[in-house]
Amino acid sequence: MSEDKQLYRFLARRLPDAAKRRLVLLTGARQTGKTTLARAVYPDLRYVNLDAPENRDALRSVASAAWARDVGAAVLDEAQKEPVVFEKVKYAYDEGALSFTILLGSSQVLLLKRIRETLAGRVFLFELWPLMMCELAAGGKDAPAPLVDRLFAEGPLKGVLGDVPGVLLDREEEAARRAEAHLLQWGGMPGLLSLEDGERRQWLKDYGYTYLERDLYDLARLNDLAPFRSFQRLTALRSGRLLNYSELARDAGVSVDSARRYLEYLRLSYQTLLLPPWRENLTSTVVKTPKVYWLDVGLLRTLSGMAGAATGEIYETMVVGELLKWIRTAGREGELFFYRTRSGLEVDVLLETPFGVVGMEIKNRPQVAPQDVTALRDVAHALGNRWRGGMVIYTGTSIMPLAAPDIWAVPSHRLFN
Repeated sequence: MSEDKQLYRFLARRLPDAAKRRLVLLTGARQTGKTTLARAVYPDLRYVNLDAPENRDALRSVASAAWARDVGAAVLDEAQKEPVVFEKVKYAYDEGALSFTILLGSSQVLLLKRIRETLAGRVFLFELWPLMMCELAAGGKDAPAPLVDRLFAEGPLKGVLGDVPGVLLDREEEAARRAEAHLLQWGGMPGLLSLEDGERRQWLKDYGYTYLERDLYDLARLNDLAPFRSFQRLTALRSGRLLNYSELARDAGVSVDSARRYLEYLRLSYQTLLLPPWRENLTSTVVKTPKVYWLDVGLLRTLSGMAGAATGEIYETMVVGELLKWIRTAGREGELFFYRTRSGLEVDVLLETPFGVVGMEIKNRPQVAPQDVTALRDVAHALGNRWRGGMVIYTGTSIMPLAAPDIWAVPSHRLFN
């Protein structure tokens, strides 16, 4: 058995039992392990891969009235390749003859278009992201939820962190550090784990070509990929920065409209995320432009050519990506923002939960400096009773209180494990 099949994926906890009456859509970027997960969770269901033309032909010939009998409960991979499948599944489900089907695919825009057209109101949507740090650390073992999950419970931050050990024992520390180091160097694609370093570099390069030839073609039908390749690389180089369409368009040699369209392609195919600015003026006039982040550090490094030790931008990209992946994977109620004013005050992340706001500063260094809490204090004062606490996320070893109001130092390898 390959290493990616042995990995524990937290999303498995949320996928519904095949005995329930459900239509399920599992989507995400290519090569994140959707097929492996679905076949592991639903080993008794028929598996049909619609990448194969003969399978598409076979399903096309199945009458809607006979779908439940001839296909039945199944895992339908690359479902967007055969649009008629959605209509036949809908017919059998609405008739009550079919109770369970799981649809897989990496072309989000096509999948969601089919869902809106035929299965709206019937489908439970799940997204599988590249491996999270906690999944890398756990390997094939079932593991408790990472510390970050506690941020979505009620109460101030001191209640969340007050009973957590300040430091880890040697073996636990080593596993957490090793997972973080892999994520910062190679990203979270499962297929990389069984490869040597040279093979990993080639795999990531090949992924870029596969993405351009398959997912992007499904999304955009572009005849000339050269401008998009340039735009993709320039976006990776700007990960963690304010989004400037005019600048990106100028440097890539495309129109501003094309730049907006290209970035939407990257977002829809799970390559990038846009972090919105906080919507209120808490201290002074706020910047209203989003920040752009690449979702997988390994792909970011390959596209941008950033080798060597993790830069501040790479580290921040990893942290923001881990926050988003956990929120989406665990189905938590929470939204991520950043806060920046035109006068220069900035907090890297504001996590809004139903119980209040947690502020986060991200520092790629092993020690915390006194000035790291300045912006957090200002925002805390402005938020008043909505403030739950703040944290400086850093590369050190200890979880410890730093300053009032309820501001803590938290190592990233502890937060996400």
